[in-house]
Amino acid sequence: MTSKIDFIESAPGYQIAGFFKPLKVAWFLVLLAAVFTVGCKKDSSSPSPDAASSSSQLAVRPSVRDVDFAPVNLRTAGNFTILSETGISTTGVTSIVGNIGVSPIAATAITGFGLIKDASGQFSHTPIVTGKVYAANYTAPTPSNMTTAVNDMKTAFTTANGMTFPAPVVNAYAGNISGRTLQPGVYKWSTGVLISNAGVTLEGAADDVWVFQIAQNLTVNNAAIITLKGGALPKNVFWVVSGKATLGTTVNFSGNILSKTLISLNTNAKVSGKLLAQTAVTLIANSVHP
Repeated sequence: MTSKIDFIESAPGYQIAGFFKPLKVAWFLVLLAAVFTVGCKKDSSSPSPDAASSSSQLAVRPSVRDVDFAPVNLRTAGNFTILSETGISTTGVTSIVGNIGVSPIAATAITGFGLIKDASGQFSHTPIVTGKVYAANYTAPTPSNMTTAVNDMKTAFTTANGMTFPAPVVNAYAGNISGRTLQPGVYKWSTGVLISNAGVTLEGAADDVWVFQIAQNLTVNNAAIITLKGGALPKNVFWVVSGKATLGTTVNFSGNILSKTLISLNTNAKVSGKLLAQTAVTLIANSVHP
């Protein structure tokens, strides 16, 4: 086989007698560069096994798409940490950050709080609520504002429960999400949902949203923890419950509960989020903050 050096030495003029040595050297370098350029092009036309393998792997790797969608718009219902139509009750040492309110029922349905009505008559206050307490029978404009807030709560429930984008994950884990890690998105169950003391993890970024559409009850067993990872925020998590939502003792819960019926917290349960119920909210020595 003719080598690249043999090819250069056979080039025209290279072997001419008396060929001026500097020109001979320059001619040699030009030809050498040309030969190696051609060789490199030929070599690059056939990818290495590693490169071909990498290309193949990229071709079959499933694409991951970050589907962004807006949180549920609570409108004026979002001004409340706890909002109820038929009453809010507490026993034990409860602590709430934010406003609470009831409508269309009167303030007498807010029990265990030791309410002190403001001189304006528009709201009350209490040591266990860092915020204001509103009811439908207080001085204007409170009754009108409370009607609007309750209507906004119902609209938010209907809107969240009917979301179809992104496409819902239907009946995941047959309703038992204990010990699972759930990515952002819409989840829909025709049954109830159980979270045992193994808890559940929601993993995503600060702008990611979770909407859980639950046709029956949400049951969170004693000592369960809703763990948020990757920067996920409680304000972007929505538990939309057509039945009742029951949180066991010492549960550490994250997210907003929009319930068509009762929201019940057992002793020492903690909630990072809002409790919005179309019937009652019952508390036993709980901590609730947005």
